[in-house]
Amino acid sequence: MDFLLLIALAFWLVSITFMQMRGNVHGMSLEQVRAEISLVDTAIIRLIAKRQELADRVAEVKREGGIAIHDEKRTAVVLESVSRQAVDHTIDPVAVRKIFEILIAMSEERQRQCSGEGKLR
Repeated sequence: MDFLLLIALAFWLVSITFMQMRGNVHGMSLEQVRAEISLVDTAIIRLIAKRQELADRVAEVKREGGIAIHDEKRTAVVLESVSRQAVDHTIDPVAVRKIFEILIAMSEERQRQCSGEGKLR
């Protein structure tokens, strides 16, 4: 399956879960709501794992092209984009930005590992 389609499907499933939670939360027990949250958490972890797999591919392309691991312009574009998306979805953009700063740092560290520069190698 094409990666973008996979991502779109995952976000669609997560959004349906949230819509179901919003609509039915009053009739649900605490355990049921927590079970729904656990499903969302699992989807988030899978997406983070996929993002890390893509970092491996980015590392290959960067290594072959002699491109630096850290790309300040790309980082700024990503952080601006997720901040806007957070606002659009009434989520705290500062918190979302911090989450993506962590994700970007994880990606860059993964790229360093793939190129033999990482701490964990």
